[in-house]
Amino acid sequence: MSNSSNLLKVGLVQQAVADNNKQANWRRTAEEVKKLADEGCKLVLLQELHSTLYFCQEENTEYFDLAETIPGAATDFFGQLAADLDIVLVTSLFEKRSAGLYHNTAVVFDGKEGMVGQYRKMHIPDDPGFYEKFYFTPGDQGFEPIQTRVGKLGVLVCWDQWYPEAARLMAMAGAEILLYPTAIGWDKTDTPEEQARQHDAWFTVQRGHAVANSVPVIVANRTGFEASPIDGYPGIQFWGQSFISGPQGEVLAKAPSDEECNLVVELDMQRCESVRRIWPYFRDRRIDAYSDITRRWRD
Repeated sequence: MSNSSNLLKVGLVQQAVADNNKQANWRRTAEEVKKLADEGCKLVLLQELHSTLYFCQEENTEYFDLAETIPGAATDFFGQLAADLDIVLVTSLFEKRSAGLYHNTAVVFDGKEGMVGQYRKMHIPDDPGFYEKFYFTPGDQGFEPIQTRVGKLGVLVCWDQWYPEAARLMAMAGAEILLYPTAIGWDKTDTPEEQARQHDAWFTVQRGHAVANSVPVIVANRTGFEASPIDGYPGIQFWGQSFISGPQGEVLAKAPSDEECNLVVELDMQRCESVRRIWPYFRDRRIDAYSDITRRWRD
């Protein structure tokens, strides 16, 4: 049975980004975070690289100027926001670790405790319009949940969401919720049928992570169209459709594709325990037979 102590109100912010004015974008995002806190959210997730346009549409060394150190101006701003609102806040930034060494990093703040952890994106894509390998070094911190007052958070980032291994390792380390800050969209030259297939795959695989690990999943994606800086390239129509699912993959809330919005859900965290009692996947895993999973391929 559930009681009020098992209930956790969570929220996310889905936004469009119009320019690289970081301070203005931070203030605009903060307004939405405050609305969620006013609604009682104790945990809020922001989308991937929310400070700026999605600059990875081209390879341009000038964009390294957009990066932030940790600590730095971005962590100061969002750390203060989390403290003022007394919430757990999961943010995303372009991290400058050192000259020539950059990461795509999620940073977690826990109220007045400040920054309590970070996760550097492990899987880095390199596709037309998504030239992330040019900018980001893969993470080197492994798949470790971040302890907060609302529980252990398994924070992963965008391209990580296609990998069941990442979700599983987070869950095996005690993650009670999986969170994915995301920036994914369509090539506008794709057919509507192909766009639908791509979105359905994205939606399904993440709900599968919830099912396979019996944990809620929170996904914050950006929306809006961002033109390509490269002549002749179509740009990206970010498909929004952020969502929150429960531990059996049930969709508790879903955003539209083409609107900025916030989502709020009250999670019953006791359900994760209840679901694992009737679907004991972790009990029945054949760990004696999985050694080949760490190989690149089975020839």
